[in-house]
Amino acid sequence: MTSFKTLDSADVKGKRVLIRVDLNVPMKDGIVSDDTRIRAILPTVKDVSSRGGKAILLAHFGRPKGERVADMSLAPVVPALQTLLGREVGFANDCIGNDAASAIAKMSNGDVLLLENTRFHKGEEKNDPIFVSALAELGDIYVNDAFSAAHRAHASTEGLAHHLPAFAGRSMQAELEALGKALTAPRRPVIAVIGGAKVSTKIELLENLVTKVDALVIGGGMANTFLNAEGYSVGKSLCEHELAETARRIMAKAQNANCAIILPVDAVVAWRFEANAPSQAFAVDSIPADGMMLDIGPHSIERVRAAIDDAATLVWNGPLGAFEIPPFDRGTFAAAQHAAARTRDGHLLSVAGGGDTVAALNAAGVAGDFSYISTAGGAFLEWLEGKQLPGVEVLRRA
Repeated sequence: MTSFKTLDSADVKGKRVLIRVDLNVPMKDGIVSDDTRIRAILPTVKDVSSRGGKAILLAHFGRPKGERVADMSLAPVVPALQTLLGREVGFANDCIGNDAASAIAKMSNGDVLLLENTRFHKGEEKNDPIFVSALAELGDIYVNDAFSAAHRAHASTEGLAHHLPAFAGRSMQAELEALGKALTAPRRPVIAVIGGAKVSTKIELLENLVTKVDALVIGGGMANTFLNAEGYSVGKSLCEHELAETARRIMAKAQNANCAIILPVDAVVAWRFEANAPSQAFAVDSIPADGMMLDIGPHSIERVRAAIDDAATLVWNGPLGAFEIPPFDRGTFAAAQHAAARTRDGHLLSVAGGGDTVAALNAAGVAGDFSYISTAGGAFLEWLEGKQLPGVEVLRRA
């Protein structure tokens, strides 16, 4: 983390601190229905406020495409933000211009102010220099605490860092430190568990990981595509038959990089895709022609557990089966619970991310036991793919 400036080196007292946060939260009937992202920004906002800075929050909500859309206003987020912060939060009807400047001028040291949706302006997503300058006029210091938006080179995520002293917020700092420990400078051996439905959405991820990790567990529908590429019949299972050559290329690249590919050796097969449908475990060379593989089988679970036992670092993205539907949740839950136990015992650094992954770990009851869970979605995946994230790189240079 030494290549990034953090709030530890920022003198915020009396300063207008523009903090880019992620408040793109789920809403139901005008009320925040999941406050996870709000909780994530609290350490940064409280840090700036308690040290006498004026905390000015920049965020987007939805996809208004540069237009002012009433039901994409950030105003309904204010009550939840106030409750969690335990203090009053001001709101400005715009993120630039007189409304924003007037609200900021009235702030005292330690106050918190939320500005209206940055994406109400076309200049936000275009990273337009004029819009960036209008934002920069409102602050003395820039803090990016939204890793989830760091893969976008927008005005409030990248442009501002070229105009103001730039720092990583506490949530951004925690994310960068966790990801650095997982892949940039990890304790070895490193294992990656990658699941999900389709290989086509994770080709770049797989091709990058096989050069970084010592073992790669592939599960979910993706595994069927790899098994098919190896000549196994997968019945009526989800499978991208057209990607057989891609799968073989990835396996060859893994072999050249001394990365072990761990595929299922057995699978739980059902004939209907529904909860509690009759099912049976079959070896992968004996999958019925009319059956669907919906989870890894008991022997495969033991292989995954053994691979986790051998590892010092684990990176996880994607479930190993159709975990939303019992009994096809057993493989994912068993592997997650084993990784959590190894983490609790101090034997494993475990980092997980992605929407389905977080949902699966929550369902397994072990999300709190992993070393770090990223809720960043697209940014987390692009980082796993080895891509540079504009919102991170600009902090590295700052």
